[in-house]
Amino acid sequence: MSLVAFAIDALLPAVAEISKTIHIVDPKNNQLFITMIFLGIGFGQLISGPLSDSFGRKPIIYVGFTVFVLASFICLFSTNLEMMIVGRLLQGVGLSAPRTISIAMVRDRFSGNYMARVMSFITVIFLLIPVIAPALGKLLLDAYGWKSIFYSQLIVGVFIMLWVWKRQPETLVLEKRKKFKLALFVEGLKEFVKYKYAVIFTIFSGFITGSFMVYLSASQHIFVEQYHLEEEFPFIFACLAISIGLATFLNGKLVVRMGMFKLVSFFTVMFTVVSLIYILFFYGESNPNIYILLIFFGLQFFSIGFLFGNTRALAMEPIGHIAGVGAAINGFVSTIMAVPIATFIGSYITDTALPLFLGFFVCGMISLLLILILKLRRN
Repeated sequence: MSLVAFAIDALLPAVAEISKTIHIVDPKNNQLFITMIFLGIGFGQLISGPLSDSFGRKPIIYVGFTVFVLASFICLFSTNLEMMIVGRLLQGVGLSAPRTISIAMVRDRFSGNYMARVMSFITVIFLLIPVIAPALGKLLLDAYGWKSIFYSQLIVGVFIMLWVWKRQPETLVLEKRKKFKLALFVEGLKEFVKYKYAVIFTIFSGFITGSFMVYLSASQHIFVEQYHLEEEFPFIFACLAISIGLATFLNGKLVVRMGMFKLVSFFTVMFTVVSLIYILFFYGESNPNIYILLIFFGLQFFSIGFLFGNTRALAMEPIGHIAGVGAAINGFVSTIMAVPIATFIGSYITDTALPLFLGFFVCGMISLLLILILKLRRN
């Protein structure tokens, strides 16, 4: 799963440099470097998830990585925005395999709150990458240019694939594999929608992922263009990633005691309230002092750290018998929801960070409504 984070975050310091090289006129189009890879991940999961239910988890991961390699070379030799978008889109399609199938492999082995605990520790590793990736990207950019970042992704990817081949056993035994047919996904979809928890927490994930994706795509603009902190940007990004990692690590300790649903309910409220406080203080105002902004971001991402793993685990809990297709549908819907949300909110981020917090608040309120619906149904 860390390959996804590395492919996104290592490139952030180089966005402006790539934009100049391929002659992008409108700076808002720079956000497409991030949103397009997510779009590719979303659609790619519809292919990799069902295929892994038939042919096993590991072979499809290798196929996905091969697509990622070919897409990386398209990015390396891009001469315009359109070619770069195609490359990033295909990178996402390739990376959808390790990202989705990693979750299916966890569901193959674990269930319940213990599954959420395992997901939390995996997510800690996943979130450690944003701590080091922007700084590494900046070092490579300054020393060798932006193309070296893509080459570093390929080197890291080959290392991880060799490690998976050598150390990770296949988790889907032959007896549990489904015969491959074109109707496999349709049948899986029909089964998926029977489970209200799976459906509602998939939609929930879409709003949370969308709000976080806005930050990913707009962070370079906020910290570099609005605050003029180009040199400090990788370190700021790393510090905020640590807040998510800390929350995810604590979640692994707390989830077995308190349960996933309670934690999700509490931290969704926190996520929404923090964004509301920011709006009340700074609506119609210029950006606050950078330290105040970082405190608000830190609180938001601490909340998100408790939501990422738990919402995915809650969605996957009732559908272990179709883990591959289930993970694909979950990932596809949440990502396809997140991309337009991020694009829409991101288009308003010009002079201040306020639109980002307005987006956080709206996404948080809708997520609270979904939790309320579940509570009413349960009662």
